[in-house]
Amino acid sequence: MARKNWQSIFINELAESSNVKKACEAAGVSQSLVYKTRREKADFARLWYAALAEGYDNLEMDLLLRLREGRLEDVDEDGNKRKFDIGTAFRCLAAHRENVAREKGRQTLADEVATMKSINAKIDKLRENEDRAAALKAKRARPGGEAG
Repeated sequence: MARKNWQSIFINELAESSNVKKACEAAGVSQSLVYKTRREKADFARLWYAALAEGYDNLEMDLLLRLREGRLEDVDEDGNKRKFDIGTAFRCLAAHRENVAREKGRQTLADEVATMKSINAKIDKLRENEDRAAALKAKRARPGGEAG
């Protein structure tokens, strides 16, 4: 049985690794469960695509760092060397560039919509305050109105 917080563990690992299998292992769930959940739950699907976009940003930054430093291999804590495959990294980035761009566009649009709603709500509040102030001023100006 899956842990209660498996979805957040999965999403966090997916953002770090861009690897569904690795994220499933970290969350202790099957790939079939995560794909089923993605199909059935729009919020989870949205988080999934955002995590992949973040993961590909991380891969791109790592690739740029390695190229700048000329670091094409790493050594783990046991002294084992692991060669970084620049060609595969570029192919991976190219293969997913369109999906990542689409997701970033969705996020930008959602951010813009939220910002516009917030601005409109503030403008509406200011207008309400101005209308109340004008009504109070008019009431005070009428004969028998409150003293001002």
